[in-house]
Amino acid sequence: MNCALCSGYLALKHNLRAKGIRMIQCAGCKPRNKKCAFLKKQCSKLSTGEVTFCYECESFPCDRLRTIDQRYRSRYRMSMINNLQFIREHGIEKFLEEQEKSWKCKSCGEMICCHNGLCFNCDMEKLRNKKQKYRWNEK
Repeated sequence: MNCALCSGYLALKHNLRAKGIRMIQCAGCKPRNKKCAFLKKQCSKLSTGEVTFCYECESFPCDRLRTIDQRYRSRYRMSMINNLQFIREHGIEKFLEEQEKSWKCKSCGEMICCHNGLCFNCDMEKLRNKKQKYRWNEK
C-alpha cells in the first residue's frame, strides 16, 4: 500500500488532531523501517525480513493478501495485489509516480485518501462531518 494514500498517514501529515478530527495517525511502515503492518504477524518471511515485498515470495499472492486485497477492492477502490505486480514489473519509483497521477486532488495537488476519497487539504469540512471517516460514500 502506498502510505501517501492512507488515512493514518494523511491524518498525521495534516495534523488532524489539532483540527479536532480524531483519526488514527501513522508515519508509515517503510518510512519507519518497519515490516508490513497488514501481514507481518501472519507471514514469517515478512517478519524475519526474508522478503521485503510480498511479490518476492513463491506463494504470492497468499490467502491473507487475497483477503486484504478483496476488502480494499470493494471498499477503497484499490488493489494491493495489482500494486505489488506493478512494483515488480516497473519498480517502486514508477509506481509512486503513477500513484501520484492517479490519486492527486484536482483542486490542490495533494493526495486523495484511498480510505474515503477525500483530500485532507480541501475536504476538511466533509471529513469533519462524516460519521464513517473510513468509507467513501455514506448513505
